[in-house]
Amino acid sequence: MSDQKKMDCGRRRLIVATAAVGGAGVAATAVPFVASMLPSERAKAAGAPVEADISKLEPGQMLVVEWRGKPVWILRRTPEMLETLPQLDGELADPKSEKEQQPEYCANATRALNPEFFVAIGICTHLGCSPSSKFKPGASEGMSADWKGGFLCPCHGSTFDFAGRVFKEKPAPTNLEIPPHRYLSDTRILIGENTQGA
Repeated sequence: MSDQKKMDCGRRRLIVATAAVGGAGVAATAVPFVASMLPSERAKAAGAPVEADISKLEPGQMLVVEWRGKPVWILRRTPEMLETLPQLDGELADPKSEKEQQPEYCANATRALNPEFFVAIGICTHLGCSPSSKFKPGASEGMSADWKGGFLCPCHGSTFDFAGRVFKEKPAPTNLEIPPHRYLSDTRILIGENTQGA
């Protein structure tokens, strides 16, 4: 092989090697840059749907899960709790949830996909306090003698029934918010995604 051909072959190898090293450098620089534009795990978790296991929830018990930094209640209602709902319509500010934006699939007497399970964001619609459960009827939990059970906001006294509907003449302007949710199975609920997947 002539000296000229050896020199050309060496130059080609040098150019190929230089291009390869440069390409690797560009890729190494680009990967962290592109990754920095993607949402962090924390950001993804902040809005991501949350799955809840309801298999061990007994009638009358409530599970609290966190979604988007808010407490979400999952109450397994007893037949007695469900029986109180139609009895209260005249005492409620908005018994059919017509004054607020709620998921269509919860526009019913129980405000639920499955009447047995009530799913709501556990934040009072007045000033954002978290209501307490006052499930026992009557005055045993410091409520009035005609109390049928539900929730009491300790901050300003708003009361809600077992469907999260606010009673008349209370500070809370609307019923408790129903988050988007759907059932994955008889024992699992996905909070943050509705039946259409939106």
